[in-house]
Amino acid sequence: MSPAAVQVDVIIPTHTKYLDLVGSIGERVVRELDGFTGDREALAYQLNLVLTEAAANVIKHAHDAASKDTVRVTIQLLDETLTIKVYDHGQGFDLETVPSPDFAAAPESGMGLFLIRSMMDKVSYTRQADCNVLELVKYLK
Repeated sequence: MSPAAVQVDVIIPTHTKYLDLVGSIGERVVRELDGFTGDREALAYQLNLVLTEAAANVIKHAHDAASKDTVRVTIQLLDETLTIKVYDHGQGFDLETVPSPDFAAAPESGMGLFLIRSMMDKVSYTRQADCNVLELVKYLK
């Protein structure tokens, strides 16, 4: 893979109708990767799902009347490391206290973070000066 950097920065309103747009941007980034020798279709699918789930979680859980009405998503590729950051202005949460889904109960919701964690190599959630940041890392080696 070439050392060329890719940086995408998108800001969407906190409306679910924009989730498809966010996911398709992730797919497009993967389809255009120079020199990527892995399974491009699988990675495109994973990135679409991860971006859609992360943005949906912000819209569902972090948005309230007092918060900003946008979600910011950045996608950066540098030196075979794909980094996604999803910024929200909600109250935040402790990533480590989110329970794993109960698979025996066939949950209709609550799978998003589980899916994100299973598809990415590194997941963290931190509070910055004026927002929360969900950071997702995928190594492309």
